[in-house]
Amino acid sequence: MSGSIPFYQKHHLHYDRGYRSKETEATLSQYQSSSSRYSASRSASATSRSASATSRSRGLKLSSHSGLDESRLSPVTKRAKPTYLALDKENQIIGYVVPIFRGSQEFATGLSDTEEKRVRDTAAYMARRDLFTSGLEMERSEQTSRRETMRESAERISLSKRIHEHGEHFKRMNEDSLMHAPNFVIKPRSHTVWENQCVRLHCTVSGWPDPRVVWYKNNVTIDPLAHPGKFKLQSSYNVHSLEINRCDFDDTAQYRVSAMNSKGELSAFASVVVKRFKGEIDESLPAPRHGPVSEYGITFKTHIVDTFGVSFGREGETMSLGCTVIIYPHLHRYQPEVQWYRDHVLLTESKWSHMHWSGDRATLTLTHLNKEDEGLYTLRVTTKSGYETYSAYVFVRDSDAEVEGAPGAPLDVCCLDANKDYIIVSWKQPAVDGGESILGYFVDRCEVGTNHWCQCNDTPIKFARFPVTGLVEGRSYIFRVRAVNKSGMSHPSRVSEPVAAMDPADRARMRGTSAPWTGQIIVTEEEPAEGIVPGRPRELQVTEATKNYVVLSWKPPGEKGLEGVMYYVEKCVSGSDSWQRVNTEIPVRSPRFALFDLAEGKSYNFRVRCCNSAGVGEPSDPTEATTVGDKLDIPSAPSKVVPTRNTDTSVVVSWEASHDAKELVGYYIEASLVGSNVWEPCNNKPVNATRFICHGLMTEETYVLRVRAVNAAGLSQFSEESEPVKVKAAIGGGIPHASPTPPYGISVLECVRDAMVLAWKQPTFIGGADITGYFVDYREVIDGVPGKWHEANIKSVSERAYRVTDLKENKKYQFQVRAANMAGVGIPSLPSDTFLCEEWTIAVPGPPYDLEIREVRSDSLVLLWRAPVYQGRDPVNGFYIDIKEADAPEEAWRGVNTKATEKTFFKIKNLKEAETYVFRVRAQNKAGVGKTSEVTDPVHAVTKPGTTEIVVDVDDDGVISLNFECSDLNADSKFVWSKNYEEITDSTRMTMETKGNMSKAIFNTPGEEDIGIYSCFVTHTDGVSASYTLSEEELKKLLEISHDHKFPIIPLKSELAVELMEKGRVRFWLQAEKISANGKVDYVFNDNLLSQGEKYKMHFDKDTGVIEMIMECLNPEDEGTFTFQLQDGKAKNQSSLVLIGDVFKQLQKESEFQRKEWFRKQGPHFIEYLSYEVTPECCVVLKCKVGNMKKETVALWYKDGRELKADEHLSFAEGVLTLEIAQISKKDAGIYEVVLKDDRGKDTSTLNLTDQGFKDLMNLVFSVIANSSTPLKITSTDEGIRLYTFVNYYNDLLQVTWHYKDSAIAFSDRVKSGVVGEQLWLQITEPTEKDMGKYAIEFHDGKDGLKRTVDLSGKAFDDAFAEFQRLKAAAIAERNRARVAGGLPDVVTIQEGKALNLTCNISGDPVPEVTWLKNDREITSDEHIILKFESGKFASFTITAVNTSDSGKYSILVKNKYGTESGDFTVSVFIPEELGGKKK
Repeated sequence: MSGSIPFYQKHHLHYDRGYRSKETEATLSQYQSSSSRYSASRSASATSRSASATSRSRGLKLSSHSGLDESRLSPVTKRAKPTYLALDKENQIIGYVVPIFRGSQEFATGLSDTEEKRVRDTAAYMARRDLFTSGLEMERSEQTSRRETMRESAERISLSKRIHEHGEHFKRMNEDSLMHAPNFVIKPRSHTVWENQCVRLHCTVSGWPDPRVVWYKNNVTIDPLAHPGKFKLQSSYNVHSLEINRCDFDDTAQYRVSAMNSKGELSAFASVVVKRFKGEIDESLPAPRHGPVSEYGITFKTHIVDTFGVSFGREGETMSLGCTVIIYPHLHRYQPEVQWYRDHVLLTESKWSHMHWSGDRATLTLTHLNKEDEGLYTLRVTTKSGYETYSAYVFVRDSDAEVEGAPGAPLDVCCLDANKDYIIVSWKQPAVDGGESILGYFVDRCEVGTNHWCQCNDTPIKFARFPVTGLVEGRSYIFRVRAVNKSGMSHPSRVSEPVAAMDPADRARMRGTSAPWTGQIIVTEEEPAEGIVPGRPRELQVTEATKNYVVLSWKPPGEKGLEGVMYYVEKCVSGSDSWQRVNTEIPVRSPRFALFDLAEGKSYNFRVRCCNSAGVGEPSDPTEATTVGDKLDIPSAPSKVVPTRNTDTSVVVSWEASHDAKELVGYYIEASLVGSNVWEPCNNKPVNATRFICHGLMTEETYVLRVRAVNAAGLSQFSEESEPVKVKAAIGGGIPHASPTPPYGISVLECVRDAMVLAWKQPTFIGGADITGYFVDYREVIDGVPGKWHEANIKSVSERAYRVTDLKENKKYQFQVRAANMAGVGIPSLPSDTFLCEEWTIAVPGPPYDLEIREVRSDSLVLLWRAPVYQGRDPVNGFYIDIKEADAPEEAWRGVNTKATEKTFFKIKNLKEAETYVFRVRAQNKAGVGKTSEVTDPVHAVTKPGTTEIVVDVDDDGVISLNFECSDLNADSKFVWSKNYEEITDSTRMTMETKGNMSKAIFNTPGEEDIGIYSCFVTHTDGVSASYTLSEEELKKLLEISHDHKFPIIPLKSELAVELMEKGRVRFWLQAEKISANGKVDYVFNDNLLSQGEKYKMHFDKDTGVIEMIMECLNPEDEGTFTFQLQDGKAKNQSSLVLIGDVFKQLQKESEFQRKEWFRKQGPHFIEYLSYEVTPECCVVLKCKVGNMKKETVALWYKDGRELKADEHLSFAEGVLTLEIAQISKKDAGIYEVVLKDDRGKDTSTLNLTDQGFKDLMNLVFSVIANSSTPLKITSTDEGIRLYTFVNYYNDLLQVTWHYKDSAIAFSDRVKSGVVGEQLWLQITEPTEKDMGKYAIEFHDGKDGLKRTVDLSGKAFDDAFAEFQRLKAAAIAERNRARVAGGLPDVVTIQEGKALNLTCNISGDPVPEVTWLKNDREITSDEHIILKFESGKFASFTITAVNTSDSGKYSILVKNKYGTESGDFTVSVFIPEELGGKKK
């Protein structure tokens, strides 16, 4: 059976031995053996005192203690502890009532004076006195009865405050320990007094043995003999006081009282502030100071010599650090303030560290080294004239393990949370795991005053945090932790500070007790309101959750003055509504509670109820579901470990912090000789920085280093190993780093009534190491006489700006600044100008500051600055930059930018090469432009040899990076990358890598948020820097290149395309730019691989890169996606063509058409199908082009199915068939068809000239007609003015519109339009001036049409109108002139003897005169010839019987005032032959 028990449960008894000296162990052993003889008497005494306490506690409902023999636990017996219990209706305890606490010393001691007197008279007390207080007064005077009465009254008040818990609570007893550490029952109180008043600080201290009490002023021991009459120390009955007489400003300080005995040391603090009435300054007294000043005309100079160096120790050893301090001038009994710091934390006297000042040497002794003692130790010696410091590192290695391969001891064991039934212990993991992974940790506890260690957990726990339960309320405990791996157990850690297991509310009350001798009753709580049930607790939340416990915290209900509020905590499994009370028996008093025994992996909800004697209140709002388990992840490994040379035995190592690490404790560094693969820790205490100096290395050896991070969850993986580094002194011949030169250019950025914000410039030489901070001193200037320097800041500031506070309004001050680096603090700067401390009230901003020059080139540079601290009345909204040549006068300042820039950087261009410039910056707000900044140092505009720029690179994996190379690096140089000139600290967007003299900024996931200006600055160089602007266009290009590199592709000259070949075959093809002989292609259709066959013909020409696949035709099942997949080594590519829906149908239709076309063209066929054209003469010609004709081929024309004959203007010439339609009209509309046929086949072409087809044809005809129209012209008629144009051909279907002044003309009797032949006209009858304007005729052709215009105004109108008037007059004359209208023949042949009667129409106005002529001679009317003119219209000519003499030429002449007209006719008289013969 024993073999199955883990070794760490077999052999761990030796760990019960603590770090005690042999003398102390022997003394305790002697006392324990002697005290056992008095146990019987102690038991009897305890019984009697319990009865006495019961009788005094009238009216209290008490429960007796049982199950525990108190006499076995303590030499001093305990009294019963009464309480008020709150009961519900069923007599169940639901809480208790706490009366107002009035303060008592007994609260701390637990004994009344009478009891204390009796106890001190016992044999046990005598034994303790002999052991620890030999030489002291053996007896004390008897107490007066009045004092005893007062003490008993205080005892009753204290007893009423004590509370019995129910059940198991009464079994837990707080035994008095044999010895206990000092405890301040009453702490000293801070005071503010007037000058020359007295002040008294007092405290009450308990502890056994009686503690030794020492008072300190600003951590310097107060010696009353060194200041006679100033300080008075008194001690009586454990009450200690410090009295300060006639306080002055020098007495303003922090006072500390330290109580120490063999069990430990405890300190309490109080501040004394001495005030002075304004206007009552005594000039004979020293001026008030806010820091160390010179007094009485003495200036001290301090030098620290004979210093300690970097030290190495081992756990368990004792180490002393010492320095000799020389203070000049040497004054007898002058005591400087000597302070020791570890990692910038002030050290105090304790059992682990002792400090001693001999008058000229300061010594710090570390009595028992542990890894907690590792760190940077600093000695600070402060005099009234200033201070000096010295620092060196102390390394503590693990002690030898008792079992080979066992891990190192854990460290920094402390208590995170303490309550009455649990204490949460935390620690840090060791750096050394012994070569095997640490399995976990064991936590041990020990009750204070005993030497018995108990192991708290049965199995190792890996999480560096553990809740210890099973504690006795009121008792104090210390803890230690051990680590375990497969090889064995580590040494135990250093024990924690003692912590009491009690309710935090009780602990708070103990800290707030009042002084019993004052006779005052201090009410620390409001008078409780009885009978009121408390409300809901507020803001319940889970503050910590691990797999072992969950910690809840909340705020009390909002109501004040409630009676004794306590809390019940309830839980339920998430998803259910079954609430279970966790603390069923005893409610808790503090608003914080830890829950244990929860099932790991389950989710819970929690809520809290308040309760008091009036009842239980409503529950709080439940928490969100909380899953039980360790929420803290092990941190990620650090990265980019960079070592640099430092000294002959050390190197400086820096690294990049772990990403997204939570609750990071620090880092461990390990070093290994190259090739040995043996790793040794460089530090045994985690460091919080990302830079560390590894000491103790061997000179001239080469090392590699690695780093890992640690938090409570565990240790991370190691980082990658660094580059090898050789241990030798850094560049500079082994000379160690020097302190920086003084800063300069001190200026004021803002001033209020009692403070000033200063800025200064970085030292010109930083000493070869980075500046770690600055120290500011100030002094008052009175009437031009400067005073003494005072420290403005004790802790260095990293920024080059600092707010100096506690100044006096309207006083003048000077300032000086010192810079510090790892080599020390440099000498101070020259005193600044004298500045008046008065509040700025100007509306405009203060000056910008911290101007910096970057990226100096021959023609440009970049100026950086910081916004003003003083904003003015409104926020700053822009900046202006001024420039001038360095040697130019002040008037030469000129602006660089005319428009204010909102950024705090600006690239200044167009500089003259080799010219030296200076710059300054001004800020503006709505009120105007503010003060100018300090002027920069002169800058020489020259591009230095070897200057490089940032290069953008995309590697084979597609990673985009910015690369910057610097050839001027030294050992301390660093590459600092910035975006928009703000240092990049967030590694989520970019990752920085530096190797040698090359730094690379890698974009993690490039995107639009990365657009900006990227710059790189190299520290410890002569301003080496460069920038690169990543624009949106550049980012797109880089992303394309990155994608091509990340996913290499075979470039294509053309993507997959489809085309139709003859006979309707379908060809899919693409062409690659370059492909090797090893390239291959997969042909895929709808994710199915195709292969060569009858349907698919594939061909791949690797010389030309042409890849094709041919299909004879497309069938419906061929609808889908065709893909060619190419692969040539690593490079791949593919191209797809989607043939679905209308696209596929169109291609299929075209393929089928092409197939039919091929067969069609095997016989006579149409090369160009039937179409039409319109000639300029407006003739319509139907034509088609034919091919593959032969003699036997017949071409037939049809219209509407009727064959057209040859007389229809058919023609055939040069393979073109035509049909001409001369004057097209509606009757020509129809369907025209041409048929070609012979023995090889038949082809048909059809042209539809009906409806829309005919309309389109006519529109084309109309367009030709319109284009043939002549310009619009003006002519005049006797009726008015006519506008006209001619066309080549007019068609009745032509539509035209006449416009006047861009509006269509509404025709009337006065304005008409018409067509005469090929003339189109617009007639304006009787025109007037209103008809003047612009006229147009618009031809409509179904599209845009054509418009001809003419301007009928001005001279054109005048000329036309004049011509109209003329023609009108002529027309009137023509119309009214005499005229022979008709009726007369040209020749009249008449037989002799016949009667001749001719009548003609005569017109004219006035009625014309009629005259008849024969052979041009006038004739008159007679019987033979009768002449008549009737009605003014009709003229008649009558010959009653004609004879031959009547033959001749006759004329009628009509005449009026408008003109004359004649009508002629010839009369021929013939004699018939019969009659002629007879006559003969």
